[in-house]
Amino acid sequence: MKTETIPFEKQNNNSLVDFSTEAIGDDHLYTGLETPMKPDAFKLSDTEKKARISLLFEEIMDVMGLDLTDDSLKGTPNRVAKMYIDEIFSGLNPANKPKIALFENKYRYNQMVLEKNITFYSNCEHHFVPIIGKAHLAYISSRKVIGLSKLNRIVQYFAKRPQVQERLTNQIAIELKTILETEDIAVIIDAKHLCVSSRGVKDDTSATVTAYYGGAFNTPHKIAELQNYLNN
Repeated sequence: MKTETIPFEKQNNNSLVDFSTEAIGDDHLYTGLETPMKPDAFKLSDTEKKARISLLFEEIMDVMGLDLTDDSLKGTPNRVAKMYIDEIFSGLNPANKPKIALFENKYRYNQMVLEKNITFYSNCEHHFVPIIGKAHLAYISSRKVIGLSKLNRIVQYFAKRPQVQERLTNQIAIELKTILETEDIAVIIDAKHLCVSSRGVKDDTSATVTAYYGGAFNTPHKIAELQNYLNN
């Protein structure tokens, strides 16, 4: 595969670092908090996107030498196009962002609320293969509380796009901070990356853990309390 070369950059020790696009993908780096999107990303309708993707995926299959007249394969381009737009990458479209209703904290509950083991499926933006994991979300309410199912929906929305786990963690945390109007947010994600287990180093036993601790959670005491709940 041809590798586009980006100019080398110097580290503090004056050594040169290769920031080629392939190296960035294998080193699991990402370029910013926002998912990289074109300014005209929604110029085409979903129907138009699916039609274009179907044609392009048909070409990919043809280049690989697959027989598209076979009964098992001839519907695959359309299935892939529908899967991309309506399912696994539906989180790219802001129109699919979940509507969140908040409720008054009438119980005056001012301790940790934790929803753990939220299963999600995402896709690595470097190789477009699955990321499979669990998210643990915690917050401390001052005035408002959020329906528990909405926490799941927030995770799914940001997961359903080409992702990097560090970005996913921060996107969920910032969304919770904005909705709940509090800094007291914690997000922990434990995930398995098929770009590691099924290709490259082919390590199928490792997992990646990322965490965001904000406000009251950014203390040794609260982190220990949270970890205790997660381990039980």
